[in-house]
Amino acid sequence: MISHRRFLELWHRLDVTVRDLPLGLLLLVASFLPMFEGQETQVGDLPPSPFDAVAAVALALMCLPLALRRRWPAASLFLVSLGFVIAELGSYHLVAGTGLTIALISAGAHLDHHRRLAIVLLTVAYVALAFVLVRVLGAPEPPDGFVLFYLLAVVAWGIGAWLRSTRVAEAERRRRVAEETRTAERTRIARELHDVVTHHVTAMVVQAEAARYLTAAPDRLDQALTSVTDTGRRATTDLRHLLDLLNPDHGTEARTPAVGRLLTLVEQTRQAGQPVEFTEEGAPAESTGSADLVAYRIVQEALTNALKYAHGSRTRVRVCHGAKEVTVEVTVEGSGSRAGFSEGSGRGLAGLRERVDVLGGDFSAGPDADGGFVVRARIPTGSPS
Repeated sequence: MISHRRFLELWHRLDVTVRDLPLGLLLLVASFLPMFEGQETQVGDLPPSPFDAVAAVALALMCLPLALRRRWPAASLFLVSLGFVIAELGSYHLVAGTGLTIALISAGAHLDHHRRLAIVLLTVAYVALAFVLVRVLGAPEPPDGFVLFYLLAVVAWGIGAWLRSTRVAEAERRRRVAEETRTAERTRIARELHDVVTHHVTAMVVQAEAARYLTAAPDRLDQALTSVTDTGRRATTDLRHLLDLLNPDHGTEARTPAVGRLLTLVEQTRQAGQPVEFTEEGAPAESTGSADLVAYRIVQEALTNALKYAHGSRTRVRVCHGAKEVTVEVTVEGSGSRAGFSEGSGRGLAGLRERVDVLGGDFSAGPDADGGFVVRARIPTGSPS
């Protein structure tokens, strides 16, 4: 036995014309049921005519084209209107006349081109029908009856137009959300690439420059070149990790680097010739969201800038894990670090500020009273309220 959900899935896989056909068939059957006598749709008050072949044609035109009301709304409206005109001129009072209202709503909702032309043509056709009914066939219905029917037709079209505008607005909203999501993802990827590539490449450049002056000391030269090699390997590993994040099958558990990576980061900076003091207080919470990742990136960016603009200056890194937040402080001593950090605090530090703001934390970066440079951040471990 097919479940309700499975049935709906199979139903929505069918072509839209097949799904719209049952409504037309329902109207066709209803036109023959005695229970609907007296509920017919009609314009003019002509006496009813017996059902004949012409009536059958009119009935088919008012019902079957409803299957096309979403695929080809203009064709559906034309055929249904033609059937309606035949039925009214022949005085065949049929419940299927309700199909005109459905066709009007569908055309208002799904007709994309020549909408104004369709309104004009429908109005002219209706005026001509009313003229023939009154002047030629002598329909006794007063003018206000014709006006009321026209107003009801306008309301039906208006309902369809409202549905169309709602659908267009929803499609635009989804497009805008998708575009904003893509932009945010591109920005995130750019930041990750900046953080990973800039840090490792800066360390490699500094180590390679130092190796130029160690030709007289083979042991130290070998050690420096080994550091360059190790840094390159770490860069490759981090880039592979970043590419894994772009894989849609990649899980979320690998997004936050282990806290132990901070030690590796500090040691790498020390090998590049930067004296770094590292202090870590407390233990990270079991679930920190993106806080640990942002903390890691802050330390990475600050140490990269220290290598670039204050190479050889004493640097202190302090990370404190609290119950509800992680605090980071990186201080670089020396008068030369102030100008250097000011020049290098564009994309990297600005991007970090945005990351911290998203998590509801605080971020600051600037010179201190001793002429050095300090980066501070407070990062909540939960979602911002």
